[in-house]
Amino acid sequence: MEYRKSVTIQAPRDEVFAWHTRKGAFERLAPPWQPTTLIGTTGQPPAAGSTVELQVKVGPLWRPWNAIHETYIPGKRFTDRQVTGPFASWLHTHQFGAIDQQTTRLEDLVSYELPLGPLGALGKGYVQTQLERLFRYRHRVTTHDITRHQSTKLAPLQIAMTGSSGLVGSALTAFLRTGTHRVRQLVRQPTTEPDAIGWTPDTQTWPAKAFDGAQAVIHLAGENIASSRWSSTHKQQIRNSRIDGTRRLCETLVALPAPPETLITASAIGFYGDRGSVLLDETSDRGEGFLPEVCHDWEQATEPARKAGIRVVNLRLGIVLTPAGGALQQILIPFKLGMGGVLGSGKQFMSWVALDDVLGGVLHALADTRLEGPVNLVAPHPVTNREFTKVLGHVLGRPTLLPTPGPAMRLLFGEMADAMLLSGSRVHPTQLETSNFEFEFETLGPALEHVLGRTRTD
Repeated sequence: MEYRKSVTIQAPRDEVFAWHTRKGAFERLAPPWQPTTLIGTTGQPPAAGSTVELQVKVGPLWRPWNAIHETYIPGKRFTDRQVTGPFASWLHTHQFGAIDQQTTRLEDLVSYELPLGPLGALGKGYVQTQLERLFRYRHRVTTHDITRHQSTKLAPLQIAMTGSSGLVGSALTAFLRTGTHRVRQLVRQPTTEPDAIGWTPDTQTWPAKAFDGAQAVIHLAGENIASSRWSSTHKQQIRNSRIDGTRRLCETLVALPAPPETLITASAIGFYGDRGSVLLDETSDRGEGFLPEVCHDWEQATEPARKAGIRVVNLRLGIVLTPAGGALQQILIPFKLGMGGVLGSGKQFMSWVALDDVLGGVLHALADTRLEGPVNLVAPHPVTNREFTKVLGHVLGRPTLLPTPGPAMRLLFGEMADAMLLSGSRVHPTQLETSNFEFEFETLGPALEHVLGRTRTD
């Protein structure tokens, strides 16, 4: 059996090939709807003789998938063959052809056999559909990432990053590394990884070498805001992890012999609180309540760095769309079962953003020195919860007839229900638009189709 798909990318062949060989490429190409864990590698994939060990979730079970790279012709072709895994056999050929000096044709050819002989062959149609979903996603990500890095024209940076194992941080690390930037991960436990350094979260202290040579610092660390009901203890942890941690980080950076030029730190559109249908941008006042207060103080904690002359960008993140985590992951199961519906009145606005645009937005903030202070990292077309529900149901091909009343939400989630689920804000990315940032996904439907590997014909 055979599957083949190609894409034309406006970039030199050697650059497209090199992108696939860089650290982070595997993570960027793994589809977010298919849980996959990279266990380890030998050699330098995809060089000949190198191996990759994976765990892939198939239904409720995790299955091993080990592969070896065989053919390797720099700039032209490499292959990987399954050694053990879910297929009876699998050979994947990655081919790179130069259409001209600035244009590349990337082709993926998969030759495979299904297990269970003639019985397994009955699943060919399903497998072909899944391969189409996979490579449609991979080709769009490859094109997006290479195009982003080329258009930004940012020289390779040395970057230190906290929160690099989180939902955004892990994707951002992979994205920056495939763009030739060197990312030093500041992790919460001792590590032997060559590009990682452990730090002490209890005392919010960092080893002296953590920021050596760093031209930029990206600060994403913080207690998960939706991991449990908001007890007084959890709310204090949310505050301390963001405000105290950010302040101490800034004080550390200011005291360095050579501070970084740029600090990009996470914030959130929770800054605006529940504002109904009022259109908000970076000049709007903060709202009322726990989240607006935390976000305000979180941003104010960067003042030591700002006063010392470090360019500080406070990224007010919207609802990040990916089935790998966050809000979308939480609601997918009921929606797939046909049990999804609006939350409360459904009138509350959801200011969302695709994960790929978060990555592009951070790169843009690193490159464009005009950006400083609050920056709304949201798509330009927010939707109400009712609209979001309708679009998600359409993309999944499922009915959305089972609303969840507000009182039930409050019973389940307490104070968090009113602050995060039953309220909303209609936020506009004015700073990004005026600095000429181009969104990959401006409207909700195409964004959900991409991250879920669906189209209206699937």
